[in-house]
Amino acid sequence: MSYSPVVPVSKKRRIGSVELLAGILIAVVVLRGPLITAFDSPAARTWATIFVSIVVQALPFLVFGVLISAAIAVFVPTSFFVRALPRRAALAVPVAGVAGVALPGCECGSVPIAGGLVRRGVAPAAALTFLLSAPAVNPVVLVATAVAFPGRPEMVAARFVASVLTAMIVGWLWLRFGRADWIRLPQRPDLSTTPKWTAFWLSVRHDAIHAGGFLVVGGLTAAFLNVTVPRRWLDALADQPVLAILALALLAVLLSICSEADAFVAASLSQFSLTARLAFLVVGPMIDVKLFAMQAGTFGRGFALRFAPLVFTTAVLISVVTGSVLL
Repeated sequence: MSYSPVVPVSKKRRIGSVELLAGILIAVVVLRGPLITAFDSPAARTWATIFVSIVVQALPFLVFGVLISAAIAVFVPTSFFVRALPRRAALAVPVAGVAGVALPGCECGSVPIAGGLVRRGVAPAAALTFLLSAPAVNPVVLVATAVAFPGRPEMVAARFVASVLTAMIVGWLWLRFGRADWIRLPQRPDLSTTPKWTAFWLSVRHDAIHAGGFLVVGGLTAAFLNVTVPRRWLDALADQPVLAILALALLAVLLSICSEADAFVAASLSQFSLTARLAFLVVGPMIDVKLFAMQAGTFGRGFALRFAPLVFTTAVLISVVTGSVLL
C-alpha cells in the first residue's frame, strides 16, 4: 500500500508566526525606553535569560532540521522512501521509531524533518513516530543521560525503552484513528522547475522563517512560565507519588528544555522518584510549549491540538509502566 503526500491546503491569508514576530519586534523598538526600565527587575532579567537560552540552544538544531528537510524535499526521490520503509504503515512505524537513533539532534530539528518526510509521501504515522523518537533516543541524548545519572545505567535503558515505546504507540494510534485532513502543511512555492540548488536554498529560507517564528513564540511562552511557576509547589508535590509524576511531566512541558540538556535538570530534582524523573525525560522531547508552537506551524493548529494530548497521555502512562519494571 503506497501513500501520497498530504496536499497542502491554501487558505486566506492569516496572521502567522512571521507577522507576529514582526509585530513583536516593532513593539520592542517603539517601547524601548519602558522595556529597559522594566527589565531592571530580577524576574524580568531571569525571563530574558531563559528566553535567550531557549532560542540560542534550539536554533542550531532548528537550522540543521531545516537543512535536512530541504535536502529531503529537493534531492531525495520519492522512490527512496518506498524502498527504505516497509510498504505496510503498521510495520513502517517501528522502523521509523528505531531510525530515530541515527539523528544526533534535538526536538527542534525533528519537526521540520518530519514535515519534509510527509511531503515526500511517507505515511504520516511513520513520520510522526520518527519525530517523537529521534530527539529522545539518539546517542548524544543517551550519553548525556548516562553522565547525568552516574552509576544508574537502568535510567538510560528506561529512557530508551519508554521513549521508543511511546513513539511507536502514538504512531500506531495515529495510523488507526488519525485523519489525513487533520494535517495542514503550509503552502510552499512551486519549485519543480527550479534548479536543484536554487530550490534547496529557497526551501531552506521558507522553512527557517516559518519555523523560526514559532520557535520565538514558543520560547517567549516557556520563559514566562518558567518565571511564574513557584519552586515551592514542586517541593510540596514530591512526596505524593502520583502527583509527583504528573507534576514533572507538566514541568517538562513548561520548561521546554533541549533533550540534550534535560537529563541534568532531571538529575537535580533529587527530591522526586526516579519514575517521576523518567516521565520528565520522556515527555519533554516529545511535547512542550516550544514544540507545540512549532508543530502547529508545521502541521497546522488542528493537528497540534489533537496530537499534544495524545503524546502527553501516552508518554506519562508508558513512563509509569517502564519505571515500575526497570527502576
